[in-house]
Amino acid sequence: MSTDLAAPLFQISPASTGHGLSLSESAAGRLAELAAAEGHPVMLRVAVDGGGCSGFQYRLELVEAAEVDDIRITADGQTALVDAVSLPFLKGSEIAFVDELAGAQFVVRNPNAASSCGCGVSFSI
Repeated sequence: MSTDLAAPLFQISPASTGHGLSLSESAAGRLAELAAAEGHPVMLRVAVDGGGCSGFQYRLELVEAAEVDDIRITADGQTALVDAVSLPFLKGSEIAFVDELAGAQFVVRNPNAASSCGCGVSFSI
């Protein structure tokens, strides 16, 4: 009987070794505006959940505190947080803020997504 284990489908790399996640200038600017409006620092938590019309969906929420195992992505003094379970799905992604005719929102520009729905909230790999 072999004791060799199959290679994992995803590798989780620690923040210090380059997960490739980035927080855009637009997202950092919007987080700074929200923190000023709230009167205290806020961070953007980005997670991937199963579901949505394409198989996975992004969950974005403003939080005041990080969890112990969160990966921090910082830019211009602002922070986004990603949990270790979501990290493989987001590797190489950019977290941005867009203000367009259709609305203003944080978005994830994910190079791993093979397809996404029209609203951009759900995706497949």
